Amino acid sequence: MTRAAYLAAEDLETPLAEELTRRGVTITAWHGRLALSPDPPQHAAWALDTWADPREIDAPTVKSAADALRAMQRNWAAYTPDLYRRSALITERLPPVKARPLTFPTEAPTSHLGAWTLLAPDRLLASPAKSSPFVNGECLFVEDHIGPPSRAYLKLWEALTRFRRWPTPAETCLDLGASPGGWTWALAKLGADVTAVDRAPLARTVATMPNVTERHESAFGLAPEPVDWLFSDIIAYPDRLLALVHKWIDAGAARYIVCTIKFQGPTDHDAADAFAAIPGAQVIHLFHNKHELTFLWGAC
Repeated sequence: MTRAAYLAAEDLETPLAEELTRRGVTITAWHGRLALSPDPPQHAAWALDTWADPREIDAPTVKSAADALRAMQRNWAAYTPDLYRRSALITERLPPVKARPLTFPTEAPTSHLGAWTLLAPDRLLASPAKSSPFVNGECLFVEDHIGPPSRAYLKLWEALTRFRRWPTPAETCLDLGASPGGWTWALAKLGADVTAVDRAPLARTVATMPNVTERHESAFGLAPEPVDWLFSDIIAYPDRLLALVHKWIDAGAARYIVCTIKFQGPTDHDAADAFAAIPGAQVIHLFHNKHELTFLWGAC
């Protein structure tokens, strides 16, 4: 019996499997990137989406599969690692779920959404409840191909959307390791006052934005100072970033913190657990993350 299913990001099945094993979660099978478990669902930072109430259903026909899903609820998203044609025929019989790209800043979807997949042509796995409000955990945006100097801004947009808050024009932001300025650009576009800290320069188009101040300093040598938001997308070992985060939290200097925890080589699960153990913290894997996690902290 499958009691939980965890969807890994593409090419990141190994960190998810390692994390689940550390939590004592058994994986009985993989269905594409979906790890199936007989154990109750747990939070898994490396899961793009967690299916919290999966049910195996006999579905000998396309109609019976669609009828079974509609009998449970209205909105469903399909995960289709195989059996594409049959899955498409079932989808055609369900109410449409249009996963339009978001225009940032905006709230994450709040409508109820379930997930399903075909384990075999005649067997359905369907979960009316799942952790992500997005189809297969894929948070997509209407992109800006002109303003930002890199695509890193998409990661920040997703983090703030998942955080369900973002800086306002009345707030101050400190962006550590800011160069070339993808995050600084995104924060300045929100109207916040942004101080970008990096030994390397910002892209000129970002540095000349009216609400951006550039400081050529070391992010790790900076003493905590009062700000509303602290951001970091620095390439650094997780334990070094953890010490920096603790320094700022202990000083009471920032109201909110958003950091990328980057892993070089094997995944440092001990460090990820240490970030997650900080009171008020969330540690999640974003759709736009690579071999990294995102740390969110602040008042709820």
